[in-house]
Amino acid sequence: MRMSPRTLGAAFAAAAVTAALVGAPPAGAAPATADGPARTYLVLYKQTAVPSDAADTVRDAGGEIVAAYDAIGALVARSGYSGFADAMQKDVKVEGASATDRFGVQVGDVQADGHDEQAPELPNSPATDGDNLSPLQWDMRQISTPQAHAVTGGSRTVVVGDIDTGLDFTHPDIAPNYSAADSADCSSGAPAPLRPGNDVNGHGTHTAGTIAAASNGIGIVGVAPNVRIAGIKSSTDAGFFFPEMVVCSFMWAAERHLDVTNNSYFADPFLFNCRNDKAQHAIWKAEQRAIRHAMNQGVTVVAAAGNESEDLSHPGIDTTSPDFPPGTEQTRDVTNACVVVPVEIPGVIGVSANGHNEQADSDEGPDYLKSFYSSYGVSAVDVVAPGGDSVYGRNAEAPNGRVLSTYPATTPCLRREVDPNEPSAVYCYLQGTSMASPHVAGVAALVVSRYGDLQNPQNGKMRPGQVEQYVTQTADPQPCPASVPAGYETVTTSLGEPQACQGGPGFNSWYGKGQVNALRAVTHDTGGNG
Repeated sequence: MRMSPRTLGAAFAAAAVTAALVGAPPAGAAPATADGPARTYLVLYKQTAVPSDAADTVRDAGGEIVAAYDAIGALVARSGYSGFADAMQKDVKVEGASATDRFGVQVGDVQADGHDEQAPELPNSPATDGDNLSPLQWDMRQISTPQAHAVTGGSRTVVVGDIDTGLDFTHPDIAPNYSAADSADCSSGAPAPLRPGNDVNGHGTHTAGTIAAASNGIGIVGVAPNVRIAGIKSSTDAGFFFPEMVVCSFMWAAERHLDVTNNSYFADPFLFNCRNDKAQHAIWKAEQRAIRHAMNQGVTVVAAAGNESEDLSHPGIDTTSPDFPPGTEQTRDVTNACVVVPVEIPGVIGVSANGHNEQADSDEGPDYLKSFYSSYGVSAVDVVAPGGDSVYGRNAEAPNGRVLSTYPATTPCLRREVDPNEPSAVYCYLQGTSMASPHVAGVAALVVSRYGDLQNPQNGKMRPGQVEQYVTQTADPQPCPASVPAGYETVTTSLGEPQACQGGPGFNSWYGKGQVNALRAVTHDTGGNG
């Protein structure tokens, strides 16, 4: 059962008190001495619990606990002692300890140009798609959201957590659906209240609008305009997602029993997390535990495949990581022992991107080419959704090829729209798998709204595996393209090889089970796929 706003304040306070008490050093102890600037660390224990003597161990190693996540056996610590990680790893209960300040991947959007089915038990109501900027939403028409909205616009009992750079919850298209009680700022590694002006980057407000912009006559209409949206800030203002922030975000989503989370970022020390690297192993395993814990609490997790035009199932070289501090990138060989988090965690719904480039008409409907930048892979992609394509997806309906969504009024945007009747309602055109993933998160929210069981909130209204089946089984199958436009073949993988689509029309590396279809999802029309 979700906590009330009053209980929410108590939860934040309890979290802070717990951290303070756990980190309080006993009298007479002599901790290691700081010899440099304070850094943040993730400490992973071998057991999925934080031992009772963790505070003593951390203190003796020269640190203090920021947050302890007992359910997954991990904690966040701060220390100015350069030997903190080594000191912690002398504890036989510790599996690994790693500093996280260099382990962030900055969010960015591509700027290149050239259960058995049952009657619904949750309160649902339809929605309309006649807001002032709705004609500009080619992406929504492409996945049949207007038709789905005639069935349902979602349920007010359903909450989607947008784990991102934050959320401008004062935006006129977001405010009607904002859930303050379910929102948090995890940028310190411990949950805190989300304050006004938190989304300096704008990325989180954009993804949130695609999910749940209200059908209110203003601006645009989201995929699920009747559900509630929670902002979970999981990055710095510059858009770097550090591991302790991501762990905090999934633990918060689990505690709040959120129905769906959208994840349009990489949560990793490097683009690829390699199991045989000591520092990376501890961090990706802590993230993995947090994600699986959230799923066990009924949270459906949707994630973007990434914008590197990389075959995630057959990686070769990583030249982009780490990208913080700037200029510290390394070139390294990567193999299938290296995975991308969260999209390659089992149970996560992985999403590649396409544009508004209709390739052919088939018995199943039109096919749309994978966006030139979108990563892909049989181990990563379950469905494809509109993310935009500024090179191969421009046409009369999509003049710049990008996706329009909500944006903070004070954040610069190269391609900006303003509602003609509401000057404070600002929107921005962006492209990326970051824009594709929230379409699927919105469809997942519609599925939970339509088929979820309100009597089972403690375990999620609908199990994540069931939601995934509804989303994938009702997608429009899309085969690998017989050909690609001129120039597309020059967009290569890290190995310099052309992007290759592998598989048949029922499932392949570019499109998974096909393009997500909101109408078929809310009517559970599998069309023989399920």
